[in-house]
Amino acid sequence: MGDLYNPSLAKDLFSKMNFEALINSRVLADKSTLCDQFVSAKPFRHIVIDDFLNGEYCQRLIEEFPDFDEELAINENGEIGAKAVREQIRGIGPAFKSLDELTKSRPFRDLVGSITGISALQHDPYYFGGGTHENRNGQSLDAHVDFNYHPVTRQHRWLNLIVYLNPECEDAWGGSLQLHRDPYLPPSQDDIKLVTPLANRCVIFETNEYSWHGFRRIQLPAGKQHLSRKSFALYFYTDTRPAQETRPEHSTIYVEEHLPEWYAAGMTLDGDSLQHIRNLVASRDQHLKRLYGNIKQLNQQIHDLRYQLASIPEPEGDMAVKPGAGKEEQQASLQQLSDQLRRAQFRVNELEQSTSWRITAPLRALKRMVSRG
Repeated sequence: MGDLYNPSLAKDLFSKMNFEALINSRVLADKSTLCDQFVSAKPFRHIVIDDFLNGEYCQRLIEEFPDFDEELAINENGEIGAKAVREQIRGIGPAFKSLDELTKSRPFRDLVGSITGISALQHDPYYFGGGTHENRNGQSLDAHVDFNYHPVTRQHRWLNLIVYLNPECEDAWGGSLQLHRDPYLPPSQDDIKLVTPLANRCVIFETNEYSWHGFRRIQLPAGKQHLSRKSFALYFYTDTRPAQETRPEHSTIYVEEHLPEWYAAGMTLDGDSLQHIRNLVASRDQHLKRLYGNIKQLNQQIHDLRYQLASIPEPEGDMAVKPGAGKEEQQASLQQLSDQLRRAQFRVNELEQSTSWRITAPLRALKRMVSRG
């Protein structure tokens, strides 16, 4: 448990659920300075705060962190991976129950709002994509920007907050958070900020169309294979967002890792290098498979909506424009039918112009070319 752990104080913290007792007092005192750092940070607005929580409370979270559960490790391709996400944190233990109470409290949301300059932040009771994250040896996370609307509440996603829970980690092992200026560029041309995921280090960053982030594959050395990358993640939302900050709805968008610079003509691959290339190709294959599945679903939705649009019956009953009906009644009936047609057509256009449809256009072209060959 370490020298810092004090059971009586920890129990008192949980029972009182005192906001000021769970947050490091320095964080509460430096809100203005932290806000200046957040706003001016590169490659996009973010802040890294060490010793974010009370040290003993963070230690209790580390001790309560749940065991890896394969049922919670199903990846986006429907396979068991090396990453487990537990969204239901209240049942883990008293420390995580207190963490839920803490992060949804008004004082905590006001604190995060003061640090970031964003007001009226809303806690996500669903922890959609959040909660505890555990990544084992071999796991990586390609650079990506996150989905931008909550799938249930339809609120704007605006902030990511991550608290790391790793007493022991090194950048050389992989798994360190990378914040990118533009991951489409080769690494030598991209501006990348590295954040080591050490225990009680908090990262808060804005969710927008250029907040690219991820981490390199975890490759633990001999004697450290039992370790994993552990964290708690929470996303904050707002009911509104300025027009210049909004974009059409999209899911998470990934950029595949570049081929390494040492991969060049005339090179000789050793076993590790060959496996690295195979991993990159396998990752691309998995993403292609998933994106083609998304395309199939979009095509089916477009087909169904067009069918519904074409099969709307002639107006009858209350919707029909009745002979002899008054001018206002005719106009109301026509307007009702027009609204119904417009909504159906809008949905078709929305699907055809969606981010998923547009970003996969090159893949569809490639598939047609390969099929012809």
